[in-house]
Amino acid sequence: MQYNWWEINPETLIDTPFLAVYTDRMQFNIEKLIASVDGNTQKLRPHIKTHKTGEILDLFKTYKIDKVKCATIAEAELSAMHHISDVLLAYQPAGLKKNRWIKLIQKYPSSVFSTIVDNLKTVEELAQLAKENNLTLNIYLDINTGMNRTGVNFTDNWENLANRIIQLPMLNFLGLHIYDGHVKGTMEQRKQDVLYSFNQINNRLSILQQGLDYKLKIVAGGSNTFPFYSTIKDIECSPGTFIFWDVNYQIQLPEQDFKHAAVIVGTIISKPTSNTLCIDIGYKSVASENPLDKRLTILNDKNLIPIAHSEEHLVFENKGEKDYAIGETIYALPYHVCPTCALYESIQVVNKQDNISNQWSVLARNKKISI
Repeated sequence: MQYNWWEINPETLIDTPFLAVYTDRMQFNIEKLIASVDGNTQKLRPHIKTHKTGEILDLFKTYKIDKVKCATIAEAELSAMHHISDVLLAYQPAGLKKNRWIKLIQKYPSSVFSTIVDNLKTVEELAQLAKENNLTLNIYLDINTGMNRTGVNFTDNWENLANRIIQLPMLNFLGLHIYDGHVKGTMEQRKQDVLYSFNQINNRLSILQQGLDYKLKIVAGGSNTFPFYSTIKDIECSPGTFIFWDVNYQIQLPEQDFKHAAVIVGTIISKPTSNTLCIDIGYKSVASENPLDKRLTILNDKNLIPIAHSEEHLVFENKGEKDYAIGETIYALPYHVCPTCALYESIQVVNKQDNISNQWSVLARNKKISI
């Protein structure tokens, strides 16, 4: 009988749907990531938006990865709760988020926090909050290279804002933040897009550096551009999906052969016709922002074609010869694992013996932990 890595010992199965993660494959992915930067873990600042899980942060630390990037206050707090020493909130604090960020810094003094800005108003508001709370705030300037959702355009005179941050008391200007998730295409196309903007940014940063007595940093990229930034000296890289990987990146980034480490487990609950079956993985159990054919892939059977999806049901047409039974277990890979993981309060941990051996809370899926 052919061995299927995703199959879980039936004696340890729980009711479906659930998200299973595989310890040996996560460890492989971390080790591969570290090898990609020649063992220099100081270059790594992984984004935790994919997993949002404290035990995975603990796993990072066993590999001497002690810097992370976050998108939410909850993710940043989770990182501090697990004693990550350096936490970047790569999401400009605006409105009430500013006060939450200050409270976070005050509550967890053993972690060093930083955040990003892209406008003078926010800079001055943070400077005032720093003064009122007797804090020095660590700031990166967010640079837009084409993602067009936040940041100062890299062709604009962003040095003026950087100099203003440097001049203000209680603000510590650390450098630049770049997220270029818009960069897609072949590896060569992505490389050219990255170098076009990065070389201009880096040259201008070098001039800014001349007036300072400390080294400015650049935190750059995500999964799409990790292979390029990983080879550039002194750049901190922020891939996130590597820990679980997913179908989308398997297709779009074939040069990064991380292993799938997260699987949705479901059950066949009905067979409406002789050639259709329904499983319990509705769009409350898998990310469904993409078209129906780009939500999940059934493992080991390409003949199951999704034809209808609703809150708790997913209907497939069976174009193959395999006969499925009601109650049978189905294993599937999510097309987009990050929002899929956030749909689950907990994930089931599968060990090397194919047993569910633990359960981890996806705690930072919450909008708030304590702050």
